[in-house]
Amino acid sequence: MIKAGKAMFDVTVAPAQAALDAEPAREPRAYEALVREIGEDGACEVRDVFWSETGARLQLFRSLSPAQHHARIAREAHSLKSAAGTFGYVRLAALALRLENTAEGLGEAELRVLLDLMDAAYAAARAQEPQV
Repeated sequence: MIKAGKAMFDVTVAPAQAALDAEPAREPRAYEALVREIGEDGACEVRDVFWSETGARLQLFRSLSPAQHHARIAREAHSLKSAAGTFGYVRLAALALRLENTAEGLGEAELRVLLDLMDAAYAAARAQEPQV
């Protein structure tokens, strides 16, 4: 039964995933805009907090049951979506939006698939991050 649910989720995700893969993991102009607004030091500090909080949030998602904690998952996903968007992490923001919108109906297997995609988007964003 879990396999059937996962298969249905995979079919649903596949076209959307192709669109996500076409997006860059990171939109560099977003960070540049933040630097113009709050300065290089402030932007760097806020970005460091983002990386720390995002790593912790991705681990938190894996510890929560969607059946029991769907409201919290949706809230955390909303926060992640907003923060990722601020820094221009396009794929991560899109996946966080998907999690926010589907948290109530996700099963365990479907959540794990989505979290794997989010982990990959997070790693891709970090890999594209300029070293300062």
